[in-house]
Amino acid sequence: MLSIASLGILFAMSPAVVNAQDKPAKPLIIDAHMHVWSDDPERFPFAHPYDAKFKPPRIPASLDILVKEMDEHKIDRCVLVQTIYHGWDNSYLVHCLKAQPRRFKGQGLIDPTDPKAAEKLEYWMTRHGLAGVRFSPMYYQGRDDWLNARATDAVWHKAAELGAVLNFFIAASQLPKLEDMVKRHPKVKVVIDHVGRVDLEAKDPEPDIQKLLALARYPNVWVKVSEFSSLAPSKKYPFRETYAVIKRVYDAFGPDRLLWGTGFPGATRGQAGRPTVQQELAIIQKEVPFFTAADRAKILGGNAAKLWGFE
Repeated sequence: MLSIASLGILFAMSPAVVNAQDKPAKPLIIDAHMHVWSDDPERFPFAHPYDAKFKPPRIPASLDILVKEMDEHKIDRCVLVQTIYHGWDNSYLVHCLKAQPRRFKGQGLIDPTDPKAAEKLEYWMTRHGLAGVRFSPMYYQGRDDWLNARATDAVWHKAAELGAVLNFFIAASQLPKLEDMVKRHPKVKVVIDHVGRVDLEAKDPEPDIQKLLALARYPNVWVKVSEFSSLAPSKKYPFRETYAVIKRVYDAFGPDRLLWGTGFPGATRGQAGRPTVQQELAIIQKEVPFFTAADRAKILGGNAAKLWGFE
């Protein structure tokens, strides 16, 4: 006969009891598109590469501001995307990653026209822990031949070798050039920012929508369903006139390749005409009518966790 003590040990080891104590982990909420900039310009200077008359932003968007906001709204992780304000020097981004490495991943900036761009990608990733870089063809409209030039293949080859994520701030009209590169480099992880900036105010937006949807056939391409405020002609929250095109993107890419992001922390949201954090979350959690509960968990964090390797 088992003693009372023996029964107690068996009870404690019972799988049913152990499982009852193991609560399912809460799905991560990950902002996949967050800009920060330094509040110490002497240590981390501003160096806008395109605007010689650039003046430093009046409203701060430092790491401390972001972390406070994340804690307040239960945002678990962020992908920090280097702001153009600091140009090709990703030092402040690296500073943020080192401060909280478990919480952040980083997408830096490198000059896409630099003949040593592939070396720069390797430097920032292997020496400083970046997850990849962002390219901004949007700023090069009319002079974007580099986007699908054969010389640019070196960067893509290096990205495949390093497992880099390449994200693109790109106009919809430039997407066919990006598609050329995706075809040539099927192993490179590619993220299109802000629904490809499809112009819903155009007389006929359909051709540009088709350019975006054409990329859905490539399994290495993801889309950020973000900046609804920039897409919506009315600019009125919750930006329902964008939902029809979002539905088409959802149907084409599926819920596993959509990402959520907001862009700016703290008071900079209002300055940029963006919604509050609560409103940004509510768009995905409540407003878009065709997202299922499972879709929302993926878009708000699950997909980003897999793509960037968050834990």
